[in-house]
Amino acid sequence: MWFYYFRVGLTYVTIGVASAVFFFFVVKKPVLGKLWGALIVGLVGSFLGGLIDQLFSRVIAYLADVNSVNVFAALATSLLMIWLLSKASYPR
Repeated sequence: MWFYYFRVGLTYVTIGVASAVFFFFVVKKPVLGKLWGALIVGLVGSFLGGLIDQLFSRVIAYLADVNSVNVFAALATSLLMIWLLSKASYPR
């Protein structure tokens, strides 16, 4: 049973890190805290996306499912939170 939770947590961590790396190195937007700030916000966003998935599971049930994790919800929320951090850190 513990292995199931480990896989789910590892999936969320992977999505959060991938979002941060994508946003920092590919999109190249300035973020408060640079890569570390993006990593922290990406991880929080990924887990928050998982929580949103649990609350609205019927609405987004048809989306991708990897290791019992809705990848779309975690990825979208992670990217959204990094984008919001970027906007708050360096407003135009």
